[in-house]
Amino acid sequence: MNFPWYIAKRYVRAKSSQNAVNVINFITFLVIVIGSAALFIVLSGFAGLKTFSLSFSETFDPALKAEPLTGKYFSLTPDQKEELSKIQGITAFSAELEERVYLTHKQKSHVAWIKGVDSAYARATRIDSALYWGEWAIENQQGVIGLGIANMLGIVINDYRNPLIVLAPKPGKGSPSLQAKPYNQLALVVAGVYAVEENLDKKYVFTSLPLVQALLERSPDEISGINFELEAGADIEEARERIKAVLGPQVSLKNREEQNSTLYKMLNTENLATYLIFTLVLIIALFNVVGAIIMMILDKQQNSRTLYSLGTTVREIRRIYFLQGVIVTGLGGLLGIFIASLLIWSQLLFGWLRITPSLAYPVEYRMVNVLIVLGTILVLGVIAAKIASSRVNRKLLAA
Repeated sequence: MNFPWYIAKRYVRAKSSQNAVNVINFITFLVIVIGSAALFIVLSGFAGLKTFSLSFSETFDPALKAEPLTGKYFSLTPDQKEELSKIQGITAFSAELEERVYLTHKQKSHVAWIKGVDSAYARATRIDSALYWGEWAIENQQGVIGLGIANMLGIVINDYRNPLIVLAPKPGKGSPSLQAKPYNQLALVVAGVYAVEENLDKKYVFTSLPLVQALLERSPDEISGINFELEAGADIEEARERIKAVLGPQVSLKNREEQNSTLYKMLNTENLATYLIFTLVLIIALFNVVGAIIMMILDKQQNSRTLYSLGTTVREIRRIYFLQGVIVTGLGGLLGIFIASLLIWSQLLFGWLRITPSLAYPVEYRMVNVLIVLGTILVLGVIAAKIASSRVNRKLLAA
């Protein structure tokens, strides 16, 4: 039997003859439970918020997107389309052409981006799931706009008498003042309105690719990007290499994280900052562990002297109090995670905490967060127990 472990377990269960020591031990255990529960709840809540925030961008962002390395456009030939359709792992791909344009409707105006897409766009992205009004229809000079644009310009769907007017500057090097009409014009009947997030709702107008190519005076082969949707479980890097072999070195391929690198960096930085702040709170809280163990050493000083007289070494006595601190910290961390897990599961099941009447606060239960919290508590507990147990020395044990 491991003698220090046996004594440490007895000290954890046993009550002290001094009531003050019992109160200190209880408060120390309670602080560990609350601290570990708070850290786990915050990490779970932030994980839910991160997923919730990224779900907005994933509506538009495909699994992989091809963009030109230089310039704004590149060419996609029929032969390349045929080769792309043969690549295993790709369920759909859609060419697009986008440009900044000026929108007018009933003497109201707004600057946005027009995105010309083909019929496969709804399969390559999740745009159809974001429809708020109407339907996804981009043929026959129809278009789909964001809710923000619709509100600013006062647009209703299927208004054939008052179409949305899209103006785009004509390409060329000449002075615009020398041209009779320095812009191209396109009239669109709005067939649907999407709603995702405030900034995105004010950004895009969708219509068919040939219409935008004609508006911007681009050839049928010229596009600004290709959206790729992959099969579930497909190897993204393998698909990237095969696509790049078809499109050539003038095109870059980005996954969802690379398409939104700024957003991902911001969310990861906020997650790290939140973890460090709550870890600092735990570090301060675990000073109680040091104090509690020292109080226990003083309370059990006579027992320690007896053990020392019976042949127990100073190192073994130190180990008794070290293990006691680790046990208390570990049990407190496990209990805190259990309590926090009940709260998180109740939120997932019942949504008792809500942002709006129809939207529950997003949380996610992740095993990685369980390991992070438990690992943090144990590491800090080991350090605190080591500091406190080092107070045991020959002078303290001398009769």
